[in-house]
Amino acid sequence: MTARASPGRHRRSATATRVGLFGVIGTENLGNEGMLEAVVTYLKAEHPEAILDFMCTGPENVAARYGAPAIAMNWYQRYEQRISGLPAIVLRTLGKGVDAFRVASWVRKHDVVIVPGAGVLEATLPVGPWWYPYAMFLLTGSGRLFRTKVALVSVGASVLSQRLTRVFFTRAARLAFYRSYRDTGSYDAMRQAGVDVTRDHVYPDLAFALPVPPVGPGDPLTVGVGVMDYHGTNDDRLDADHIHVAYIAKMKRFVRWLADSGYRIKLFGGDNLWDESLVQEILADLRARRPELEPMCVVAAPASSLQELMREMASAGTVIAIRYHNVLCALKLCRPTLSISYARKHDLLMADMGLSEFCQFANTFDVDRLIEQFAELTSRSAELTRTMAERNAEKSRRLADQFAELSAVLFPATTLAAAEPARRSRPLSPRPRGTGAPISQPADRRLAELDATGPQRLR
Repeated sequence: MTARASPGRHRRSATATRVGLFGVIGTENLGNEGMLEAVVTYLKAEHPEAILDFMCTGPENVAARYGAPAIAMNWYQRYEQRISGLPAIVLRTLGKGVDAFRVASWVRKHDVVIVPGAGVLEATLPVGPWWYPYAMFLLTGSGRLFRTKVALVSVGASVLSQRLTRVFFTRAARLAFYRSYRDTGSYDAMRQAGVDVTRDHVYPDLAFALPVPPVGPGDPLTVGVGVMDYHGTNDDRLDADHIHVAYIAKMKRFVRWLADSGYRIKLFGGDNLWDESLVQEILADLRARRPELEPMCVVAAPASSLQELMREMASAGTVIAIRYHNVLCALKLCRPTLSISYARKHDLLMADMGLSEFCQFANTFDVDRLIEQFAELTSRSAELTRTMAERNAEKSRRLADQFAELSAVLFPATTLAAAEPARRSRPLSPRPRGTGAPISQPADRRLAELDATGPQRLR
């Protein structure tokens, strides 16, 4: 009698690889959607045979956009708008147990699950431990249990002060099959948390893989100003209201200075659900205080994707922004940029692009200093633009290396099959090398290491 195959072996006997994408996606956050788009584009180009589906916070939006099945990350989402008070607390608590089974059942159906970038191991902005940290722990724990390759790709991480959040994120990272980080700060944060990062790499943020729309040099008299419904970091909850009021007042003052100095202003956010009301508030304040100002001298520039945001930014000669991916988009466009930073990731990104002296901390930034930095930024525009162009090209090369590595470690069978005709027709050459932290390794060596030491054996 033939031995009965295990569920895992039967599940992987099909030719098509089942790939799940997991995260805070399908929302109005343009950065998260941009990183998802970068990964989906890679999968469609390099692994068109893969069958995709999603577990996320906005399943209806994702299903409509990609034409693939999608389910909610949290069971309680269906009741969130309809129930409040004690029943809501009871259902939310019950949902944590239900989610453990839902996530495990979803992960079990896949060969690979990818978390496409974002700050999935961060707590720089307010986050409770029982929301995304718990979900991440369930995800990678289920991957370990069912031998599914869970990959955290170019993710952000931070040093964590809240104990339970730290426990969930650290264990989630340890249980992942593959990890790469979007900056050295994230790599160091996980190392400090006790995660073995010796086989992990640092690659650029996935948004750097998105195509840049055709753009000109930008108008030096047009300034892009990105704003955010900012209430401080995860450690600032007691002072959140004060921080929010002070931030808005200072942004209004700076925008008035730009208008008084003869600049045209484009206002934009980065999360249409939260930021649009602030864009309109600043716009209304300027028009009320400067009624003589021509309407086209200050406009709102809404966008539904990072590509649209870049097209809106393209007419600006300089950009001042707070949301991380607004800053990143300006840098991709090679626009001289000022960052009002709420986390170390901003400062690392700016330093990596040659603009380390053009940052201020969002909680305490000084408008007079911002004006001085703006003057220096514009005076050095040509020099900074050349530096950004060089570093953008390098980031594109490094992300190509990461996608090659992902193909080798997550899709070894299809990658080897695709490479076989080329191997027969030409001499062997080394695989492309990824950019590691601190040193990268060839993809075939990474494959061997993950096979031996990862949460599962590669097949």
